[in-house]
Amino acid sequence: MKALVARPHPRVSVRLDTGALVAGGLLTLVALAAGGLALTTGDYPIGVGTVADAVLHRGDPGASFVVNEIRLPRTVAGLCVGAALGVSGALSQAVSRNPLASPDVLGVTAGAAAAAVASIVLGSPGWLPVSGAALAGGLGAAALVLVVSATGGPGGLGGARLVLVGIGFASLLSAVTSWLLVRAGVNDAVQATAWLTGSLNGRSWADVRPVALGLVLLLPVTWALARHVRLLELDPDTARALGERTTTVQLLATLVSVCLAALATAAAGPVAFVALVAPHVARRLGRTPGVPLVLSAATGAALVALSDLVAHRGPVGDPPVGVVTAVAGAPVLVWLLRRSRQVQGL
Repeated sequence: MKALVARPHPRVSVRLDTGALVAGGLLTLVALAAGGLALTTGDYPIGVGTVADAVLHRGDPGASFVVNEIRLPRTVAGLCVGAALGVSGALSQAVSRNPLASPDVLGVTAGAAAAAVASIVLGSPGWLPVSGAALAGGLGAAALVLVVSATGGPGGLGGARLVLVGIGFASLLSAVTSWLLVRAGVNDAVQATAWLTGSLNGRSWADVRPVALGLVLLLPVTWALARHVRLLELDPDTARALGERTTTVQLLATLVSVCLAALATAAAGPVAFVALVAPHVARRLGRTPGVPLVLSAATGAALVALSDLVAHRGPVGDPPVGVVTAVAGAPVLVWLLRRSRQVQGL
């Protein structure tokens, strides 16, 4: 792995990982290319030149409406959701020191799903109530997991305890979601099931704004935490010996991870496997030790953009993007499980 070290000041040193920079640039281009191609695809095909004119609010008003009010919000939502899930998964894996950790393990997805389904079934099916309930449910579930983990003994925010407590809460909340679906009416059950698959269909600028604002506010925090998060992947005693405040960093990183995952889930529903797979893909493409946070954001955005493009152009109608990511992510999960067993000699 090659790196460039720049020293603009005797007391300041900046390390630029060329492999990660190249991989991040390529992934960003892939994500933008997939998103741009999605703007031309649909029941009303639009040429690239017409799309460019529409984005600049020139040319045919009909094409401008289709691009700017229907397709562009969906594309931008997919990019933002993918980036948020990629960073959230990377932080989850670094904090727990578990390559199979993701926001699902922290109960964020299950909490958001249960709260959103409850909002639909109990008579508040509009966009704002459902999204608000999903955000509150994700944050609330994660808070319970963190409190139980932190009060269970030393090292509660890292290692196996956080994962096990999260799995327990996720199972409980999934059971609540199933019960709500059983007692729901037909129309409510259909709407709730569509939301649970993770979909970008019908996204508007109102869906985009919260997750985009969350990225603008939280990505700088993630960048500031990057060096400290890498130390979390060491043994806790070693990190503390190096002067790291492990509990504080674990708490901050987990809060950022939870907020990003909750915002992404509120915007598009539970989009499966992206948060789990993106950090692994980013690590291999960038050939970097540890979990690359910024590269994970680019990877997540590219994965969701490509999955949405496949959904658009696939042979089976226009399935929700969560179905495509689940089909693609399941084999990767099996491979990760097999690899973990080989590494541990099981």
